[in-house]
Amino acid sequence: MKLLLVDDQQMERLGLKSYFELQAAVEVVGEATNGDEGLSMALALRTDVIVMAIVIPEMNGLDANLAI
Repeated sequence: MKLLLVDDQQMERLGLKSYFELQAAVEVVGEATNGDEGLSMALALRTDVIVMAIVIPEMNGLDANLAI
């Protein structure tokens, strides 16, 4: 499964990435720091799952998910 992480907090992304990389069926294919970047990456990478914070810069996580 291809996974995208979207969070403006680097430590949050690092912790989630470390956890998910231990799962054999999961591949972290990208990381974004704001909603606009997350939306662009999700469309370009065609990820299976997106783990996105709700409160992030540029476009909040709820609006970004609605746009996908």
